[in-house]
Amino acid sequence: MSILADVARIAGVSKSTASRALSGRGYVSTETRRRVETAAAELGYVVSSTAASLVTGRTRNVGVVIPYINRWYFAEVLEGIEKALIRSGYDLTLYRLSMDTELRRRVFDYFLVRKRVDAVIAVTIALSTHEVQMLQALGKPLAGIGGRIAGIPSLSIDDVETARLATEHLISLGHTRIMHVGGDQSEQMDFRVHSSRYDGFKRAVADAGLTLDDDFREAEFSVPGGYQVGLSLLGDPRQRPTAIFAGCDEIAIGIMIAARQLGISVPQDLSIIGIDNHPMAEMFGLTTLAQQPGSQGDRAVEFLIHQIENLDAPTPDEHVVLPTRLIVRQSTAARREP
Repeated sequence: MSILADVARIAGVSKSTASRALSGRGYVSTETRRRVETAAAELGYVVSSTAASLVTGRTRNVGVVIPYINRWYFAEVLEGIEKALIRSGYDLTLYRLSMDTELRRRVFDYFLVRKRVDAVIAVTIALSTHEVQMLQALGKPLAGIGGRIAGIPSLSIDDVETARLATEHLISLGHTRIMHVGGDQSEQMDFRVHSSRYDGFKRAVADAGLTLDDDFREAEFSVPGGYQVGLSLLGDPRQRPTAIFAGCDEIAIGIMIAARQLGISVPQDLSIIGIDNHPMAEMFGLTTLAQQPGSQGDRAVEFLIHQIENLDAPTPDEHVVLPTRLIVRQSTAARREP
């Protein structure tokens, strides 16, 4: 008797049902799948992924293209993707893309096309029409995170609106000398996140009728980046704002550390707000606009699984704008009269 037959006997199901439960091919109830997996674990039985692939034509492997893996936002998105894929019985192959156009061409024209992946998730990578059409022609479902991509389901926050809300919070507290510390406007990732957040800042300032001669400083999206800008900006009382909207929480935290070193009190002398709700935000008492990168990864996997299970249906061309939430902590306060 085969090991699969033993698994079926222990689980109290037919051999074909046990095969479906372990391969992921065909419908099996959650309870039945659990019994079969428990029986297989007891016997040390593992389904050959290669054999299952030959039968189903699927690899149960998803390719993820991403520009960074060592930055908080991207690591959180990746963790959300991984958890959701594991729950659905899929593996993950990671492709980190740089600004190198030749590397990008090789990844899309060779690895994603010729290697065995069932689907692709692009994280803050604006897929071109050619890339989308090439992968769709091969029957590979796609999903995007970070901005709208024509022809495939995608999701993002509204960076302009989120930045506007952050700036309006500072203005509502009576601040008129406000500055945005954000990413390099000339070197941006796809979807132009840096300039979108600066645009949202400027819209809020204009709507409030404020005129700011000096309203922007460039910083790397990191705690050290915010710290370096904070030292140079806050060290000169003549240019010092009373409030700062930081392009991300890590920049904001770096500025807070610099302010503390310079003897500037937050929020009595300086109010600071960021975007993200980074794990360190609560510890630093940072007011922020919270987004949920892990949930973004989870949602992208939902898009893919729906397409994989409905390959004959038209690809949904939709873009979901996810909400952000203002969390007020101790880093912002009403402007103190001079």
